Amino acid sequence: MTMTEPLPQAVLPEHLTDALRRSGVLGVNTCVSEATVESSRATILSRIIRLRLRYDGLSENAPPTVILKTGLPERAGGGWNAGRQEVAFYQQVAGAVAPPATPRCFEAHWNPKSEAWHLLLEDLTDTHLIATAWPLPPTVTQCQRIIEARARFQAVLWDDQRLGKSLGKWLDTEGYLQRFADAFTRFADRFGEQVPAERRRIYEQLLAAAPHLFSRYLSRRHLTIVQGDAHVWNCFLARDDSADIRFFDWDAWRINIGAADLSYMMAMHWYPERRARLEKTLLDRYHDALIAGGVRDYHRATLDDDYRLSVLWQITTPVWQAIFNIPPVIWWNNLERVFLAVDDLKCRDLLVA
Repeated sequence: MTMTEPLPQAVLPEHLTDALRRSGVLGVNTCVSEATVESSRATILSRIIRLRLRYDGLSENAPPTVILKTGLPERAGGGWNAGRQEVAFYQQVAGAVAPPATPRCFEAHWNPKSEAWHLLLEDLTDTHLIATAWPLPPTVTQCQRIIEARARFQAVLWDDQRLGKSLGKWLDTEGYLQRFADAFTRFADRFGEQVPAERRRIYEQLLAAAPHLFSRYLSRRHLTIVQGDAHVWNCFLARDDSADIRFFDWDAWRINIGAADLSYMMAMHWYPERRARLEKTLLDRYHDALIAGGVRDYHRATLDDDYRLSVLWQITTPVWQAIFNIPPVIWWNNLERVFLAVDDLKCRDLLVA
């Protein structure tokens, strides 16, 4: 960390003491006496600070280290509400799932006036790891563990009566389509010949077919909470190979069909050869884990239909990524891979159904 990077107020010992007491891990006779920055790094959308804590008084549950996640000043405003969305996830959803599928959150704060936000999270560095360095895919066994953990998480909230009430909001589909139409116009104007006429026609067909395609979502049946940004590098695997898998980076969470996260993980990020080898068997495992988790009347063929529909909708994701200035090395490759998946799975047929 350089001296030009001001530390947020959330790292002050008195603030940390209050947050940890409110979360139940610190007793009234214990307080944080010092917080030392062990590391600080910027990601595309946020800043991650690892803090080592010292205490006055004894508390066996007091964490020796915590993770502070906060926004980047250059990302404030501009229509990207990642911080507000992730804070809402930890306030609304994370605590509703047991066993935990995310790092424990000690504090989640969003200031609507300044748009400043932060999360104070459990530090899993010593017990968990990310499977590989981006963009290398995990092993087959690791993919199986990730897909099963995702199914377990989704099964807990599958068709939960709180969806759209205390857990998330239903999407205004008409408003979304208008926003996406505007975004695609800007995208096509900005990148010109890099968006060939054939692809433009597909997006036009998607917008025309959207009222029909949204009928699956509007049924409000067999829906759950999805992560959105569900690539394999947003997942902590237990170092002891146990089933204790935690998902992080929830800034794109929403109510949706569960297959949306699977299409993002596989169709968006894998090339055809890997998908051909693993796609079906991983979908099988996901479905088996859903049924084991208590989901009823969701047939394996329905999952195939949902997955194919989700792959088609994923062509919108690189457009949004480009509009929000995600680096081209990410969105361009996502765009090319997802169109390969659209062709492999004959998703264009859905546009004329």
